[in-house]
Amino acid sequence: MSNELFQAIEQVGREKGIEVDIIIQAVEDAYAAAAKKYFRTKEDLGARFDRDSGALAVFARKKVVDEVTNPDLEISPGDAEGLALPASEEGIVEIPKPREELLHLGRIAAQAAKQIIFQKVREAERDNIYKEYAGRIGELINGVVKRFERGNIIVDLGRTEALLPKKEQSKAERYSQGDRIRAIIVEVDRNAKGPQVIISRTDERLLMKLFEMEVPEIYDGTVVIERAVRDPGDRAKVAVRSKDRDVDPVGACVGMKGSRVQSIIRELRGEKIDIVQYSEDVSTFVTNSLNPAKINRVQLTDPDNKGLEVVVDDEQLSLAIGKKGQNVRLASRLAGWKIDIKSEQEKKKEVEAEMERMARDAREMESLEGVGEKTIQRLMESGLRSLDAIFEAQIEGLTQVQGIGPKTAEKILAAAEAGLQRRAEREEAERLQAEQEAEEAARLAEEAAAQEAAAAEQAAAQETAPEGGNGSDTSSFEDQDAMQEGGAGVAEAHEGAEAAGQDAPEDSSAQEQEAPTAPPDPGSLEGGTQEQREDE
Repeated sequence: MSNELFQAIEQVGREKGIEVDIIIQAVEDAYAAAAKKYFRTKEDLGARFDRDSGALAVFARKKVVDEVTNPDLEISPGDAEGLALPASEEGIVEIPKPREELLHLGRIAAQAAKQIIFQKVREAERDNIYKEYAGRIGELINGVVKRFERGNIIVDLGRTEALLPKKEQSKAERYSQGDRIRAIIVEVDRNAKGPQVIISRTDERLLMKLFEMEVPEIYDGTVVIERAVRDPGDRAKVAVRSKDRDVDPVGACVGMKGSRVQSIIRELRGEKIDIVQYSEDVSTFVTNSLNPAKINRVQLTDPDNKGLEVVVDDEQLSLAIGKKGQNVRLASRLAGWKIDIKSEQEKKKEVEAEMERMARDAREMESLEGVGEKTIQRLMESGLRSLDAIFEAQIEGLTQVQGIGPKTAEKILAAAEAGLQRRAEREEAERLQAEQEAEEAARLAEEAAAQEAAAAEQAAAQETAPEGGNGSDTSSFEDQDAMQEGGAGVAEAHEGAEAAGQDAPEDSSAQEQEAPTAPPDPGSLEGGTQEQREDE
């Protein structure tokens, strides 16, 4: 039995990849807990497994003290000597429990021991998994889809399971049980209740690892991936550079007829990939990042906060921005700069507006009431070039200008406030006038639309009217046939009346005279002709 226990311990260790010492420690802890439950004691019980004999021994640990206050945890020196038990350096003696009593621990105690062993083994497994995968974050792994849990995918890695959370799944991908999956390790959670290994299909490192697998120049270090950004399932951008002048980094990644990059696109379920050349120069790199749009110029507008402005032709604006801003958003993430894209027309309007504002400020400065030209010149030279700047400076700022005292500053500030008031009134009047003009234009447009609608209705009515042959082709043909039949019937009636010497010709001639002005109904013509035939 003892040999069987040790063999079982070794087998569990091999299957779980756990050291034998850890399992033996788990067995000892479980046996001690079972004994404590069986004896119902408060003593500090421990257990020891003898590898040579395979026997399990249970003992109570007690501290040797001169005055015993807690018999469950303490023992006097005399009692310890009487038991002939050696004390440890800490003064602890181990008092063995009778082995015969341990043979009948009972079902409850055995169940508790079993649970403890399972718990210790699971903890050891989790520690091993953590040690194995904690150093592999960012590594590409393969697995098989095992099951689905509330949108998450559980992936079988062989020795353990991995979790692919819903947020780490690409929107372009769908999996079924048994499908093979390739993902990147992003996290290993020691305290997770479920799988400890967290993997991702949306991480940028997955894209970089796939390029490393497909492009030999990246694998051997000739070509380096500097940065990569993704809109998972839709589009990605990769910036590469070459350490060898003779190697084109973009061409190496694309491959012959796009063979290399197409393999990666298939792995990512159709995700489009833009490969651009990296550059230390910000303007050049931003220009490359906005590929496939053609950029006219790049201007740094806020270097401290990494803001810049990009100008493109009007027809290139939508391409540079991309669908729902995707192209400029990915380019901004790739370059690490905030990108503001404008068309040439927008830039032209901005320049014109700025020139107009500067001219307005100059006119307003020249028209400051009660302020001399020299004072205005000094204000301009000090940087106060507009009424707004003067108003913001207030008295304290104005007195900093050479030759301007407090009284002059008050006078200048009052003149600036008056000028700002006039400007506000003028802008309000212009706004009201613009609104009136817009309302008038809208009214005229409505009237024009109403006239067009009325004309269209009149034209439609004329087209559908029976006069003038404007009806449908079918009805006009029917009318012509009816008239021909009616005319033939009248002629026959006239000839018959002459032969019989009756007065029918007068009626028929009257019919002939009325026919051109009002075409008779085909049915009535046929009926009248029949009556005349009967009279004949």
